[in-house]
Amino acid sequence: MPEPEFEDLTARARIRDAAIALFAERGAGATTVRDIAEQAGVSPGLLRHHFGSKEALREACDAYVLDRLVQIKEKMLFDNPGFLPAVHPTVVRYNKYVTRALLDGSPSAAAMFDDMVRLSADWIEQHIPGLTKDYHSYAAVFTGMQSGLLAMHEHVSRALGADMFTPEGHVRLAAALIDFYSHPLLTPDLAAKVQSALDALRAKAEGA
Repeated sequence: MPEPEFEDLTARARIRDAAIALFAERGAGATTVRDIAEQAGVSPGLLRHHFGSKEALREACDAYVLDRLVQIKEKMLFDNPGFLPAVHPTVVRYNKYVTRALLDGSPSAAAMFDDMVRLSADWIEQHIPGLTKDYHSYAAVFTGMQSGLLAMHEHVSRALGADMFTPEGHVRLAAALIDFYSHPLLTPDLAAKVQSALDALRAKAEGA
């Protein structure tokens, strides 16, 4: 699961990882094909040979980052939480990439968010069946909350007292998230009452 050394990667993988690093730091708009090729140690022509265009490369990076984050989270939850220190730098880097992508406001950013919602809905339905009656809405809210933390990283970091994209800040954030998700804020009785009120509002709206 840990990432291989950069120099051991294929040219295609080096281009992808160089693009991920630069897109995370600068954004796709401020990163040129030449910048990526230089960081990857290849020619711009080889980059175009493998990916065709910067936009196609970005789409490949989006898919790779989301897939890797799902793999890492599944391994942590179901296999070996103790491997977190080995992948921690990777998780931080990928979170920075997702943050920059979502703040871009581009069609690619919208597609990434939609993919995150779809993957979250599928994952929740598979691993926590019965959690909700509406997996898509649940996943949309969940993704929005997680993305909001990333998008507001400057404010969250200030409140945490450490940059959430550093090991110290990310550990504090992760610990707080574990507390948040493991302790319901609503009692079952209160949740049932609120759900009943929402059902009545839904019925009224549908009948209007």
